[in-house]
Amino acid sequence: MSQSESFIEEVTEEVRRDRMFGLMRRYGWIAVLLVLVLVGSAAWNEWRKAQAQAQAQAMGDAMIAALEADDSAARVAALQAIAAPDTGMRVVRDFTAAAEMIETGDTEGARALLSAIASDGAVDPAYRQMAGFKALLLQSDSLDLAERRLGFEGIAQTSAMLRLPAEEQLALIEIEEGQTDAAIARLQRLQADAEATAGLRQRASQLIVALGGTLDGTGAAGN
Repeated sequence: MSQSESFIEEVTEEVRRDRMFGLMRRYGWIAVLLVLVLVGSAAWNEWRKAQAQAQAQAMGDAMIAALEADDSAARVAALQAIAAPDTGMRVVRDFTAAAEMIETGDTEGARALLSAIASDGAVDPAYRQMAGFKALLLQSDSLDLAERRLGFEGIAQTSAMLRLPAEEQLALIEIEEGQTDAAIARLQRLQADAEATAGLRQRASQLIVALGGTLDGTGAAGN
């Protein structure tokens, strides 16, 4: 290689280095910023998780302390005074408070609290359905049979989780209405349902026998 060619290569390499360093000076901050963002995001996520865990633990401790009060009225008051950090914890608090209200005989207060959960679009649908079901149960003395039937039919058709409990309530309504054969048929379907719990099957069997039906699915005894 001649001296002129060697000189040209050295000059070319120097120019490349200068261009590379120039690009790094101009755009290197972007790479640094990306690294800082990634590190900062990871730190933020860890901090947020730690905060959420601390809040959940603090609320859990507060609920335990509230439930240690001497009577149900005091427990309800203490529960309702707890500030919930998010929707999920608020639902847990309100379900617990509603259960305590029922203990004190304040079914109207419990129904109102459960109805509020059921109508809150920010709450998980499963919790909303459960709250609606429990609120409807608490209205057995204030709603007529037709209104209760309509409510439980809607739950049975829209909630896979509460379909069977709603069907059981519909059978009880049919018994109240004097529709014994319809109630027996519904209870027999419940008894045969693969998703029914052992407790539900037992209750269905006891009601079938009490109504004069048979457990083989043939309807009322003597039919």
